[in-house]
Amino acid sequence: MPDQPQNPFIELFNDPERAASYADGPARFMPGFADVHRMATVLLRERVPEDAQILVHGAGGGLELDAFARANPDWRFVGVDPAKAMIDEARKRLDHASDRVVFHCGFIDDAPQGPFDAATSLLTLHFLDQAARRDTVRNIARRLKPGAPFVAAHCSFPQSEPERKAWLSRYEAFAVMSGAEPEMAQMARKGVSDTVALLDPQQDLATLQDAGLRNVALFYAAFTWRGWVGYAP
Repeated sequence: MPDQPQNPFIELFNDPERAASYADGPARFMPGFADVHRMATVLLRERVPEDAQILVHGAGGGLELDAFARANPDWRFVGVDPAKAMIDEARKRLDHASDRVVFHCGFIDDAPQGPFDAATSLLTLHFLDQAARRDTVRNIARRLKPGAPFVAAHCSFPQSEPERKAWLSRYEAFAVMSGAEPEMAQMARKGVSDTVALLDPQQDLATLQDAGLRNVALFYAAFTWRGWVGYAP
């Protein structure tokens, strides 16, 4: 979830009703949503110990936390998110692993200093403008052990016309084919187009590198989505 003071999305995700229905949305809009969690697990396992402590940025809702916790029974987690309603939903979802998860309602500056064995930020960084995105990733990297992996995935697609319009149309069409109501898909497309801080994939890559990550590599690309893995210095 969003990680920038006064970000309008914080109020949106702090709506308890919207937070309660959030889990139904991502898989309809993001191709291979569950596979991204599995790929992230593979990338993290390459570098972390069996009893790893993972920092999860944008942990509200708890979907990735749930996937990570079920697949890795010895991992421990710290989740940070500024939307209390979303944190509440995450707590419910993670009831089966409550002894391994600590939540912090706030921004990345409110997270413990670590050092952590790894970190993730899934479906979150696109809520931040380029400068805030760079600063947030830099603050995450500072909380990681040297060489620790950081996995990010979010909206990222060409921003020059006519490519931008074409990809937004595909975003909407995929959601409808995945079971979203046409009106909801149209509203989501407009929300992404008008209010989300979208970057071209090359800008996204440069932002992660500018934040200090090393050996940043693309591991996932599907329609309007991209995923990267990079490593703390």
